[in-house]
Amino acid sequence: MAVKIVESCVNCWACQPLCPSDAIYEAQPHFLVDAKRCTECDGEYADPQCASICPIECAIVDGLGEALNPLGSLTNIPLAKLLAMA
Repeated sequence: MAVKIVESCVNCWACQPLCPSDAIYEAQPHFLVDAKRCTECDGEYADPQCASICPIECAIVDGLGEALNPLGSLTNIPLAKLLAMA
């Protein structure tokens, strides 16, 4: 499986140079992942390196579509509070 960068990506360039398989490439309107090259860093790192450096919550999802940095994970704001603010 491969990770996917979704539309909440802000093109900050943090993930692209960190990818050990060179699977991340610049596209419009945001970075994308070449699914044929992405290994999710399996066997190399405990977690996908792109998600470990990404400063945007929910910008990178796994093969099942689940955010690797879900809402509140980077800010430590409880999910209930985030949803109440929306």
